[in-house]
Amino acid sequence: MSTPVEQIREFIEYARTLNGDEKGEAQVFCDRLFRAFGHGGYKEAGATLEFRVKAAKSTKFADLLWRPRLLMEMKKRGEKLQKHYSYAFEYWLQLVPQRPKYVILCNFDEFWIYDFDSQLDDPVDRVALEELPRRYNALNFLFPVEKTPQFQNNRVDVTRAAAADVAGVFNSLVARGEDRESAQRFALQCVVAMFSEDADLLPKGLFSELLDDCRRGASTYDLLGGLFRQMNSPTEAPGGRYKGVRYFNGGIFQAVQPLELNPDEIDLLLKAAAEDWSKVQPPIFGTLFQSSMGKERRHAFGAHFTSETDIQKVVLPTIVRPWRERIEAARRSRNFAACWTS
Repeated sequence: MSTPVEQIREFIEYARTLNGDEKGEAQVFCDRLFRAFGHGGYKEAGATLEFRVKAAKSTKFADLLWRPRLLMEMKKRGEKLQKHYSYAFEYWLQLVPQRPKYVILCNFDEFWIYDFDSQLDDPVDRVALEELPRRYNALNFLFPVEKTPQFQNNRVDVTRAAAADVAGVFNSLVARGEDRESAQRFALQCVVAMFSEDADLLPKGLFSELLDDCRRGASTYDLLGGLFRQMNSPTEAPGGRYKGVRYFNGGIFQAVQPLELNPDEIDLLLKAAAEDWSKVQPPIFGTLFQSSMGKERRHAFGAHFTSETDIQKVVLPTIVRPWRERIEAARRSRNFAACWTS
């Protein structure tokens, strides 16, 4: 019996013979993909081709639906997949109950894999057709007995780990008597600094280097406090440790109250700084802000962090889709008028 890798290589060889025509070859491509992952074909797996997706005033057709695991949209070879992200997301929103866990956009040469419940804008992975023999574990959910997929761009795991470490520092500060608001501001300033050093907004590795010095005996009150004050200064440091530090004028560094961290807190920050903050999702700021308020204050102020996915579930059907329909109707009317006058 063929191994998964052998079956996937056979699929790749077959896919190379296709011209990449969205209308004429998408269905056979999907069928062969399911065979490569151990099914008799898409139908034997229980998937449906050209599944009707009903919107408010129209019916669209999803290329493949396999509840509760997969929605797959095929585009022609060479097509830029990013252009079709919003439509795939709208299809996914309509598929209730049993929304599929994963969405794939595919142009015969690339698989862009989305998990909208956890990561809205960016695919959790991008796998080229030629990479499948060594990267097929990103599509583990396609096997008859579902396996946990292994993604290379899963921002959620990175964000969760980073948030846990920063929250640990905050909780430790509050537990030993630091003012909650000061601890909250300090934690968020650290988050901005860690993100900035991985996004090239700060000199590469500067925040981590300062923490490393503090672990060897230097003062976080001096080093981190000095960094945050420089980040709030429109005048660039002419030399020293903070040379090349940019001015951050968003307001988060307007009030700098340095804190002296203990060794355990420094280690937690070092662990957080070791994450790839270029992959950390921006909602971490909302998550940390909510968790740092405490249950009673959150209740008193009605403060609750709402995820991007939940926001889009409201915004798309109430604002985006009606305006799209009006624009399309106006475009059709204009085209009709142009044809009539000509």
